[in-house]
Amino acid sequence: MSRNKEPIKKADVIVCGHISVDIIPTFLAAEPSNIHLTPGTLIEVGEAAYCTGGAVSNTGIALHQLGTNVNLIGKVSDDFFGSMTLNLLREVNASLADDIAQVTGETSSYTLVVNPPGIDRIFLHCPGTNDTFSEQDIAWDKVSGARHFHFGYPPLMKSMYADGGDQLSSMLRTAKVKGMSVSLDMAMPGKGTAAFSADWIGILTKCLPYVDVFMPSLEEILMMINHDQYEKYLQRGGDLCEVVPEETIQELADVLLQMGCGMVILKLGASGLYMRSSPQLQLNSINQLTMEIHEEWRNRELWAPCFRTTVIGTTGAGDCTIAGFIQGLLLQLGPEATLTGAVAVGAFSVEHLGATGGIQPWETVQNRIHSGWEQLPIGRPLKGWYWREQEGIWTGPADKQTKNNH
Repeated sequence: MSRNKEPIKKADVIVCGHISVDIIPTFLAAEPSNIHLTPGTLIEVGEAAYCTGGAVSNTGIALHQLGTNVNLIGKVSDDFFGSMTLNLLREVNASLADDIAQVTGETSSYTLVVNPPGIDRIFLHCPGTNDTFSEQDIAWDKVSGARHFHFGYPPLMKSMYADGGDQLSSMLRTAKVKGMSVSLDMAMPGKGTAAFSADWIGILTKCLPYVDVFMPSLEEILMMINHDQYEKYLQRGGDLCEVVPEETIQELADVLLQMGCGMVILKLGASGLYMRSSPQLQLNSINQLTMEIHEEWRNRELWAPCFRTTVIGTTGAGDCTIAGFIQGLLLQLGPEATLTGAVAVGAFSVEHLGATGGIQPWETVQNRIHSGWEQLPIGRPLKGWYWREQEGIWTGPADKQTKNNH
């Protein structure tokens, strides 16, 4: 008996890359001081949440729930966790699992997410089939006509970095040739792994010329671009996003733009999103953007603060923030509205334990933004920046609009 499916529509967005099952125990203690993750102790937990994880699931489902037609492309095995991955996707929408490759004889990816209240997450991760994912797992003929291609988490996929980035750059180039705009997200590899010591400067030099929007976290890209500086800031303790000075963030963005991407979006945790775009930015598609819209995005420097909310869990919040950004691009919004929408979607995400459980349609997100939703202050001085009250965003010294108006 064939299962019922919604009518097939041409996808606007292809979300490709890492996919897994997340197992998230619920902690019963309300205060972090009552939780001690030390050897030999038993910590009583409650019911576990089971959900799909990784960039494909988190960003893809978030886009689906925002209202975008999306195709998910990843790889699982025919084992227990692989079947669970596909079934969990089908529970969201019957068609979301259609383009996930399922192979025999491998191990599917899973992650145990240790997420106590008030403490940053700890991940116990098995990469599984993500390590063998390749461009051959993408049916390019089926995704023809899509407007945007997003790839997530190459540092957690051995085949994407072990060859020096050749396969990853080929995949991104193919998406560009097929007329899609391209975004790329990263992930933080574990210390001591091959990915942690990979030549990320060389890999990014190959890949970024084919990337319109590069969206790593500050910690990820600092480790990859300036490892010594990364270790120095780690030794200071505290939240890296609050320790790293604004000037270092700007320097990192300049280096990445010089490598060839169109714009850099740095995820700064509770400090929001930083954006720097090239004066020569040419978004590949987002379909037939006019020169005026291109011009609005060129040579910009913006910083969007987060919205005030009650944080239940931060797993996948960065992926959902990316989904909000892509949604703004698809709707041909300006950079200010797109960044604000992105951090708002991220705020919806952290209000639930799982990554996408709290994501609402785009209209609901916008209504909450315009209802007077309070934004958090930036926890650092921004020298030479200007606060634009109407847009709820900071413009930086390198921003063409700031230069024109001041």
